[in-house]
Amino acid sequence: MVPPAAVRVVAVVVAWNRRDLLARTLDGLAAQERPVDAVVVIDNASTDDSAALASSHPVVSEVLTLPRNTGGAGGFAAGVAVALQRHAADRVWLMDDDTVPLPGALAALLDAWAAHPGPVTLAASRADWHDGREHPMNTPRERFGLTRSARAAATAVGARAVRSASFVSVLVDAAAVRTHGLPEAAYFLWNDDFEFTARLLRRGVGLYVPASRVQHLTKVFGMSDADPGPRFRNEVRNKVWLFTRSPALGVRDRLLYAGSTLRRWARMLARSADRIALVRHGWAGLREGVGRPPSTTAVLADTPVAADVAAIERGAGRA
Repeated sequence: MVPPAAVRVVAVVVAWNRRDLLARTLDGLAAQERPVDAVVVIDNASTDDSAALASSHPVVSEVLTLPRNTGGAGGFAAGVAVALQRHAADRVWLMDDDTVPLPGALAALLDAWAAHPGPVTLAASRADWHDGREHPMNTPRERFGLTRSARAAATAVGARAVRSASFVSVLVDAAAVRTHGLPEAAYFLWNDDFEFTARLLRRGVGLYVPASRVQHLTKVFGMSDADPGPRFRNEVRNKVWLFTRSPALGVRDRLLYAGSTLRRWARMLARSADRIALVRHGWAGLREGVGRPPSTTAVLADTPVAADVAAIERGAGRA
């Protein structure tokens, strides 16, 4: 077992037009009790001074500004590729620019990982809102169908075994990414973290570690069933791609998650103030979801990370 101090951890932060929140994220990374070994910031063509702020922050190792906004999906795909190819990461710590890790966050993830008796693919933090309540948007469910021994192994290290995680503080094994590939950049926004982590965890072990704490500073506290407006197009399109194109889910999981999705969409529609518009956005997403998504290599071909992305995707057999 590799001791936590010997593991090379590279943090990846995706930023877009939230320079004040980004500053808090970077300050949180700088304050880690177990320091990160490198920090990569992917600036998604921000129109504020996010890139300049990141470049001047002492904790940041590299800032890459993309020529256009590629969404969270494209940003994380780019950042993970850079962390692996340019910074020799053993593990990649992913977070949005509205995530503020508390000082013990990384140490708790690494300790749980090292103490677990078997191989681990990823470990996720507990995300709290401004007032300290656990954010329901980022609370993963326990993995369905766990054996008694698998549950006991996770419990023994203060964790729960999960099937997926969000990009609000998740530590990912670099070898698993090289095997299974990068996030799907074509998703742009919504479900990209679910698809990526579920793909890595189809046969891997994921740990939810409540002792690792971060703040997720969203404007609103709540679940993901509020009316998202035009972004519902992304939700429907990406869910169709997930259920029909992605290797992340087996037959049983597809049925379980499809049922859960339909129930959530029904709640969303019932609560919407403009149901006609929501249906229109959903229909547009459904039409787009029928086609095959372009590869991550193709989506990021015109960016400064194109070669890094292509190398990872070729190695995973996804180019």
